[in-house]
Amino acid sequence: MASGKDVVGSVLIAGGGIVGMQAALDLANSGFYVHLVERSPGIGGIMAQLDKTFPTNECAM
Repeated sequence: MASGKDVVGSVLIAGGGIVGMQAALDLANSGFYVHLVERSPGIGGIMAQLDKTFPTNECAM
């Protein structure tokens, strides 16, 4: 049997919004194989539709 250090997990994240992308990055940096699935043609969720971001009111484009 493989030791705990040899085991690599694989995760599926449903949703390519800001939270899904951050979760994918965090898990990938932790050593997991990540599959990110988004139903729409682009990622970013509602953030892709905003022109300003909270709390600094910076341009999101």
